[in-house]
Amino acid sequence: MARARHKSGGKSSSGGGNRELEPGEAVRLQKFLAHAGVASRRKAEEMIEAGQVEVNGQVVRELGTKVDPIRDEVKVRGSLVTPERLVYYVLNKPDEVVCSAEGIVDNRGRPTVLSLIHGVTERIYPVGRLDYHTRGVLLLTNDGDLAAALTHPRNEVPKTYHVKFQGRVTPAGLDRLREGVTLDDGVQTRPASEVLVVKETPSNTWVQLTISQGLYRQVRRMGDAIGHHVLKLIRVAIGDLTADGLEDGSFRALKAHEVDRLRALTLGKSSKKSRKRG
Repeated sequence: MARARHKSGGKSSSGGGNRELEPGEAVRLQKFLAHAGVASRRKAEEMIEAGQVEVNGQVVRELGTKVDPIRDEVKVRGSLVTPERLVYYVLNKPDEVVCSAEGIVDNRGRPTVLSLIHGVTERIYPVGRLDYHTRGVLLLTNDGDLAAALTHPRNEVPKTYHVKFQGRVTPAGLDRLREGVTLDDGVQTRPASEVLVVKETPSNTWVQLTISQGLYRQVRRMGDAIGHHVLKLIRVAIGDLTADGLEDGSFRALKAHEVDRLRALTLGKSSKKSRKRG
């Protein structure tokens, strides 16, 4: 089911929207190592503390150390580290695939989203998670800053879903989704920015739902809260980024303007809050 409003750009064969590092742009050592694909940031911190990292020929153990990725020479266990370019991909995640960056299968033998990404040499990972049985738009990148900004609750990044609810959802039930519902753990959801019925049958209701929270299995739990089990769930957009034109399991590189719009989702929110405080 296509989203009611948004459209995406065309296909591309290589990572788009890359920001080149400039000389003198210092970054924390563990962040540099993570972006270079050496290890996760937490693992990189352990490697630094263990004395496995050298900067310009000197062993560094301080986590606050900053390096210039262009000018400084960084080695891990004697091997020179070169920074990866930043890449961004959108995947149309199919059903029965795990959102994980720990190999192409998980510890239960189920395929992960990385099993679908071919020809990408950078160490990328999914931004946020979609459930095993949830389909749709998934962003994968090695840009840790953007990933953190898009998933941080304070930035309230909108995500749009097509939800197949069991039964006919009444106007009162739709109003509850709009206003926010109390979940099974007592947490109150924020009001939804969009609740639009796109299709009804005698036995179910398809709703386009836009929310700006990322609580665990939130949409499915919202359905349970209003008494309508979620039968199918498809994420159709993050902001205005969609997977339009992509078959299930296919991916494409983002264009530079798409990356800029994703950044603007978080920068715009921060700017508004700063103006309010001022």
